[in-house]
Amino acid sequence: MTTFPKLEHGLYYHIYNRGTNGETIFRERRNYIHFLDLWAQHIEPVADTFSFALLLNHFHFMSRIKTEQEQE
Repeated sequence: MTTFPKLEHGLYYHIYNRGTNGETIFRERRNYIHFLDLWAQHIEPVADTFSFALLLNHFHFMSRIKTEQEQE
């Protein structure tokens, strides 16, 4: 299993992923909405998002991990 380094507070990251073998991950409009709702619920408390692109088979986010003080 691959281990990834932990994200560091105050740093910027290009977060991206795509469907397996380039498969479509956003089949309907509601899939985009659901994904963004989950992003807001789980990521926004710990990161600022500056830009994003959701395409049919992949996504990109430009985010900065908040410092511990910003998360309080």
